[in-house]
Amino acid sequence: MEQETNPTRDVFLPFRADLRGQSPYGAPQLDVPVRLNVNENPYSPSSDLCEAISASVTAAIKDLNRYPDRDFSKLRCDLSDYLAEESGVRIAPDLIWAANGSNEIMMHILQAFAGPQRVVASFLPSYSMYPEYTRDSFSTWVAGTRKPDFSLDFDEIRRVLDVHHPSVVFLASPNNPTGTALSEAELREILELTRESGPLASDGATRDNAVTRDTDVCVTDDDGVPARRTATIVVVDEAYAEFRREGVPSALELLDRYEHLIVTRTMSKAFGAAGLRLGYMAAAKSIIEQIMLVRLPYHLSAITQAAASAALTNRSALMEQVAQIRADRDSLACSLQEMGFEIAPSDANFVFFGKIANRHQTWQDLLNEGVLIREVGPDGWLRVSVGTPAEKERFLSALHKAYVDHM
Repeated sequence: MEQETNPTRDVFLPFRADLRGQSPYGAPQLDVPVRLNVNENPYSPSSDLCEAISASVTAAIKDLNRYPDRDFSKLRCDLSDYLAEESGVRIAPDLIWAANGSNEIMMHILQAFAGPQRVVASFLPSYSMYPEYTRDSFSTWVAGTRKPDFSLDFDEIRRVLDVHHPSVVFLASPNNPTGTALSEAELREILELTRESGPLASDGATRDNAVTRDTDVCVTDDDGVPARRTATIVVVDEAYAEFRREGVPSALELLDRYEHLIVTRTMSKAFGAAGLRLGYMAAAKSIIEQIMLVRLPYHLSAITQAAASAALTNRSALMEQVAQIRADRDSLACSLQEMGFEIAPSDANFVFFGKIANRHQTWQDLLNEGVLIREVGPDGWLRVSVGTPAEKERFLSALHKAYVDHM
């Protein structure tokens, strides 16, 4: 008897109400000659790096019948060595955590510190995935705003902290999509403001002395238990940190002074390893211990660990490539300025440019010429990733045709 291939079933599925009408994340993935829309490293891995990764993965395959190192000890040591070289800050391996891309790192953080009845905040424009991480962790999303030049507005930061008491604040530096970075003074001020700006919580010490630090008033949580204000976890997302200009600090420099600071990184951009899916973070031991409570067991495969360690060991040539991308970014920014566009100062591997009367039409005209960039952020602005020299020339030529020649 021939079976029905598409049977009609009278079933009412238990869809989540908060997902109704929403669309999955996804920057356009189109097969065009020049793709400059998702901030990828434009250069394929070198033959030397491919050989190193292949050898490392081949060795790992021999034990593929065994579960991987649950705590990825070797990879943490390799990441520690790399950060010491790149940022000048030595982070102990046990203060480093890794996962399948920065996406999973962010979810681990929110699983550990956010959740129902807790608030996660950021200041727009910023990375478009932050509200989705928040939704997926059943937290409440609050979006503050930035100044017109995309710098942080500290009056707005104070308002969000005072009104919403977020458990987590995301701050990308360099910021996506603008490319702007935070100064050390700004980082310090934010970290001072967030020492006691989080949700109310109680612990053994608070039960014995239920007094907040800044008042003499006893407070309680929703269950009537004596409580006090927690810190707000400050996540400084440094996905593009390797591209920052000389003199721009890494938040890693402040890690030993602020227990509520988390610094996240990725191997997707500078290492040209977006397909590897390896993100990592550095934080205080107390935070790492909480993250380990919520991670899935054996979440980082032996293959991923082996490939990431091989890439880290062969980083010298990659760092030379990063320097070239920085120079190409600055050249691209100058070219756009000469064409009459306004430029946001960039410490990333992309340039945010405006102000464009009809940005969607410009985006579409570029696509018609075989060039894909990103329509993101405030109206009137577009973001273009740094490509190869040939891709840059193709983009600038198409932009002249699409926009400048019609001004």
